[in-house]
Amino acid sequence: MKHKIAGNRYEIRSILDALPRRGRVMLGALLFSLIAFVSFTLPDHPDAFTFSAFLRLPLEWPLAALALLLTTGRLRLALAGTAVTCVFVILFLKIADIGTQAAFQRPFNPYLDIKMLGDGWNLMSGTFGSLIAVLVASVAVAALILLMALFLQSMLWMARAGGLSRALLLVGFGKLATVGLLLLALGRPGVELNMARYLSDRLSLVVRSVDDMRVFEAELREGRGPRDGANLFGAIQGKDIVLIFVESYGRSAIEDPRYAPVARPRLQSIESALEAADLQAASAWVTSPTVGGLSWLAHGTLLSGLWVDSQARYDRLIRSEQPSLNRLFAQAGWTTAAVMPAITMDWPDAAYYGYSEILPAAGLGYRGKPFNWITMPDQYTLSAFERLVRERARKKGKPVMAEIALISSHAPWTPVARMIDWDDVGDGTAFDTQATSGDPPSVVWSDPDRVRAQYIATIDYSLETLGSYMTRFGKNTVFVVLGDHQPASIVTGPNASRAVPLHVVSADHDLISRFRTEGFTPGMVPDAAAREWPMDKMRQVLIDRFSQR
Repeated sequence: MKHKIAGNRYEIRSILDALPRRGRVMLGALLFSLIAFVSFTLPDHPDAFTFSAFLRLPLEWPLAALALLLTTGRLRLALAGTAVTCVFVILFLKIADIGTQAAFQRPFNPYLDIKMLGDGWNLMSGTFGSLIAVLVASVAVAALILLMALFLQSMLWMARAGGLSRALLLVGFGKLATVGLLLLALGRPGVELNMARYLSDRLSLVVRSVDDMRVFEAELREGRGPRDGANLFGAIQGKDIVLIFVESYGRSAIEDPRYAPVARPRLQSIESALEAADLQAASAWVTSPTVGGLSWLAHGTLLSGLWVDSQARYDRLIRSEQPSLNRLFAQAGWTTAAVMPAITMDWPDAAYYGYSEILPAAGLGYRGKPFNWITMPDQYTLSAFERLVRERARKKGKPVMAEIALISSHAPWTPVARMIDWDDVGDGTAFDTQATSGDPPSVVWSDPDRVRAQYIATIDYSLETLGSYMTRFGKNTVFVVLGDHQPASIVTGPNASRAVPLHVVSADHDLISRFRTEGFTPGMVPDAAAREWPMDKMRQVLIDRFSQR
């Protein structure tokens, strides 16, 4: 195989060497122009890919060509190296922008997002398989390296132009640059000289991110909210507190016309079932610090009372002394537990939150088959929590404060789980038929409409499961149920709200009345015009309402 590749490379080089000098020069000019033009005009947002997006004249292209043609020796080599570096950085940033805009609806931040490459790999390999992920990553890296090698070689060929070829290139690029600069000076659209500003803006973003971390350090030193929970939560003494994050459960699920016909009737059905069980609900909108993923940023924000909208802030938070809401409950006498079916490796972050007990995927006793990336369906997670945490705590006579992350509504949204009788849940093998049903992610994700349909189907399943769970196990319990973030823009569309629903459910009618007085909407559907709390502020709202006698 090595000999064959080497032979092919030799044949290609022989063909290129056989070209007349003028042919190599013109080929170099063509390759240089094509790569430079596409790099400078490539949109940095997935929604900007239109034919008109490329109907622009980036002046960096002819100006760089003239600089190469008018210099010699080491200066020319330095210019060529600088051009390759700049084009590589611009391409990398734009491709990264497209990915982060599609997933998180914001531009790529080199200072904050480098660590996310590993998370992206985990998601891709979990969705499409390790082999496909390796192939895609290898092809992408190889293509970028090959492109940069061609770009450098094209400049070297073009720079060697002499005689008539050199004159033609100088005249051509000179006219293009002159006309372009004149049009730019006259303010005509379609002519740009933006790449220096693009790179400068990205550098400024990094500088602002560094400054932001200094601000966050100051917030950590000052602290936020109570430092000790010993005298808190008097209004809910003796009650279990179950805090449930529902994956990708955002405002769009309730208000987007594509999803509302599914989610709103489900919420209204849950509300009726709660009332029949003498439970009441109050709901509100909460602004999440993240969108499309990075759920732990939302968890950290709500539980710390600090705005944690980047991995850098999160990494600093978990090394801080800012007490989590879980820790405050532990100080007030509750047994604190974390039920995390998505945690499949070591979880050092847990030390910050101060849980008494941690149940990752392996600790929940699931013996059924996974639902692709999803380790287990939500119904099993809640059933295991009742069996492994609450029953034990009742025997000890201590109330539980539990944080549960439900993941059935996590991408890739296939297969869609279905509820079964709670008495049949057992060790999870009853879900095996469901886990192997439906189309694989590669089929679902080939059709955006199918992705959206599968998304809302998983949300509907999670809500149905929660409604049934709360009516069945809601005695002497306060539930706080909220979304962690909105799903990616393929589901919500561009510029969607970052709000998620939050529901407080309890048989304590006085407690629910306090939340309604605070501005929460009665029932399970928040009013469209209701106030939207930043997620970090909601922590203090919960503390105040739970502590008010």
